[in-house]
Amino acid sequence: MTSLAPGAAVDAATLPLVHTALPASEVALGSPTTGTVAVDELAGVEVGVWEMTPGTASDTEADEVFVVLSGRALIEFTEPALPSIEVGPGSLVRLAEGMRTVWTVTETLRKVYIA
Repeated sequence: MTSLAPGAAVDAATLPLVHTALPASEVALGSPTTGTVAVDELAGVEVGVWEMTPGTASDTEADEVFVVLSGRALIEFTEPALPSIEVGPGSLVRLAEGMRTVWTVTETLRKVYIA
């Protein structure tokens, strides 16, 4: 984890991320990769940057709030069954621990998360 000093700034849009392939069992379409970096922790809450390249993959979510910085995706909620949402720059989303989702990323998606 990187530690962000009080009064310091980091450019979340250009912060370097190391990408890895997703497990084949999670990938439904394409060859998406993800990268993440935890920027800091405040009172036990992690703040970081996450990115996914185009493709479709399933996930089990953590308890988090995130803001999309760049890119576009459709998030389908399979458990619990909820209406799908389209997200893009500026979207603010709340996820709950254990939710099952399917992410279809059409443009590399970068978000800042608080989890």
